[in-house]
Amino acid sequence: MVFSSALIENAVNEFAKLPGIGKKTALRLVLHLLKQETVQVQQFGEAIARMRQQIRFCKVCHNVSDEEICGICSSHSRQRHVVCLVESIRDVMAIENTQQFNGLYHVLGGIISPIDGVGPEQLNIQSLVERVQHQGVEEVIMALSPTIEGDTTIYFLSKKLKDFPVKITTIARGIAFGGELEYADEMTLARSISNRLPLDSYVKQ
Repeated sequence: MVFSSALIENAVNEFAKLPGIGKKTALRLVLHLLKQETVQVQQFGEAIARMRQQIRFCKVCHNVSDEEICGICSSHSRQRHVVCLVESIRDVMAIENTQQFNGLYHVLGGIISPIDGVGPEQLNIQSLVERVQHQGVEEVIMALSPTIEGDTTIYFLSKKLKDFPVKITTIARGIAFGGELEYADEMTLARSISNRLPLDSYVKQ
């Protein structure tokens, strides 16, 4: 791709670093911004920079937040005895969009994957154990993607929590094995949460 301007080339290269954005799409975005008023482009850039500089992660559940405690964890209308364990922030958004879950969340920050160099010590596991131990959690829903890595993580966590009086369930297999939670349609995801199973039933499948 030949550019007549080094400034445009640099901008295209930066956009192309984003996931799912190729050079052609990056060029379209840059040319779109070039047509906008200067103040609009400045507002765009400032919003991105401000987001990165000021964003926080909830001290309780590790979800993104504007404050130390996110709006879900601080809400008095949520069921505080039920915690839905998810891999990423995107999964919180996916489940919230179903409007079928009214408990709290715990963002693990990934799943155990030795091939990718991700071990238990790199995930938010200890804080989950502490929540179960000290915050009156009665049920942990393992809402992880039904993959080999997801199942490995569920097995590991079930062993970590086995000594606590907490019910461990998992989402129903409405989501095909190997599928990613964030890409499931809202109806399927809602049914998977509502029809969750005891972990023993899941393991026996």
